[in-house]
Amino acid sequence: MRKIDALLSEYAVSHQTKLNIAIHYVCVPLIFFSLIGLLASIPVPEAIRAVFPHVLVPYIHFGTLVIVLGLIYYLRLSLVLFIGMLVFSAIVLLTIDQISLLQIAPLWLVMLGIFVVSWIGQFIGHNHEGKKPSFLKDLQFLMIGPAWTMSHLFDAFKIKF
Repeated sequence: MRKIDALLSEYAVSHQTKLNIAIHYVCVPLIFFSLIGLLASIPVPEAIRAVFPHVLVPYIHFGTLVIVLGLIYYLRLSLVLFIGMLVFSAIVLLTIDQISLLQIAPLWLVMLGIFVVSWIGQFIGHNHEGKKPSFLKDLQFLMIGPAWTMSHLFDAFKIKF
């Protein structure tokens, strides 16, 4: 069995009820999104940003660094999963930039709200399920949550990963 299959199977053990699964389909991507947005809110020295082409400057932040490291992890597990997460990550970065440009509130505040509400949703799902979140057993499952969600999207479109 491939490592990705074993990890997804182990993650699925604590995600069996329809309610918990549905909550995870919404909250896992929102947690990923909001975490990257929170990291994007941390100022990066202008000297570092000045090295990059002007078009990339809005994406030079700690959130992008975390995405790159995460993509390396996903690439080691599955090329198709890596591509899916790359596309999702690009959408996340573009959306965060657009929210930042709207200036409706400080980016960190918007992202913190999404982050907190999404984690509350996760814990409601796990309470309903009657099982603890997988990451309490192994922190690696914080990375597997988005992969698990992506794998279900792939399954729906009959994409082998």
